[in-house]
Amino acid sequence: MEAMSTDRSAPAVPATGTWRAKVPGLALAVALALVATAVGTAVPVVGGPVAGVVLGVLVGVLVRRRADPSSVAVLSPGLTLASKLVLQVAVVLLGARLSLAQVAQVGVGSLPVMLGTVVVCLVAAAVLGRLLGIDRELRVLIGTGTAICGASAIAAVTPVVRASGSNVAYALSTVFAFNIGAVLLFPPLGQLLGMDQETFGLFAGTAVNDTSSVVAAATTFGSVAADHAVVVKLVRTLLIIPIVIGLAVLVARRDRLAAGDAVGAPRPPVWRLVPWFLVGFLLLATLNSIGLVPESWHGPLATAAAFLITVALTAIGLSTDVPALRAAGLKPLLFGGALWLLVTLSALGLMALTGAP
Repeated sequence: MEAMSTDRSAPAVPATGTWRAKVPGLALAVALALVATAVGTAVPVVGGPVAGVVLGVLVGVLVRRRADPSSVAVLSPGLTLASKLVLQVAVVLLGARLSLAQVAQVGVGSLPVMLGTVVVCLVAAAVLGRLLGIDRELRVLIGTGTAICGASAIAAVTPVVRASGSNVAYALSTVFAFNIGAVLLFPPLGQLLGMDQETFGLFAGTAVNDTSSVVAAATTFGSVAADHAVVVKLVRTLLIIPIVIGLAVLVARRDRLAAGDAVGAPRPPVWRLVPWFLVGFLLLATLNSIGLVPESWHGPLATAAAFLITVALTAIGLSTDVPALRAAGLKPLLFGGALWLLVTLSALGLMALTGAP
């Protein structure tokens, strides 16, 4: 039976004449995303994106078992659109939540902790991932998801590295599992270590990934901690920018080497390697920074971004190769756990060294 899959070579923007073919898959992804959003609203610590990818995987398995191959194939064009263009538009809208002035708000003392944990995590992901024999795509997805901001970071790097649906699903599940651990363990750990509200806000904003989990952990500790954690978390999201640019350069170099034209062929300028959706993300963040995005728009745009990410990740779940997930085994989960532990310990260590906040 033919499996649903996203065509990595397909253009991000489909031809006008093919839109009708994309309706079935896109409609299914949107419908399941609405259910996932309701689940995420009822259980904030889970969140819509994680609920979407899980629901997508489950429904995808049922569709493959009960439908004939031609019925399954009908869904593919719409799922490809949702997992590419919809995801890229969602990343653009994330910029509306950010202000470049927020970097100053968190204070210079907070930045060493934030940057230090990111560097530790990314270096460990590269080294430990190779030692454990983790697939390169999975190393990138779990590493960036753990280092920066969970589902949002995974969403941003997925189109750049052209990650497979099964790897995206595994990475999201891994990051989510340790987010739950952080929500349960970090508040009592903060009490045990005698942290004040702002200190715990920095800790939660640095060592927890998805926004929903950051808010859940910090709110348990106190309202001041929650406010500080959200600001730290939003500034941390800005690190998506250099990560995506760096990955785009590496992927372009890898493609040139694979084509055998590394020697003598002109290299494209760096600006051509910057994905269009990252330019849109920066533009929207800049407009917000200078006050051209009304504050009354922040909530609706953030809601729209969250829903579009949920639609895209639901489509990725529907396209997931479940046997490939099983074949991955437990090593990626152990890899994600090791990175989560390193981020937690490095955050605590850097906070002690710098006296932050």
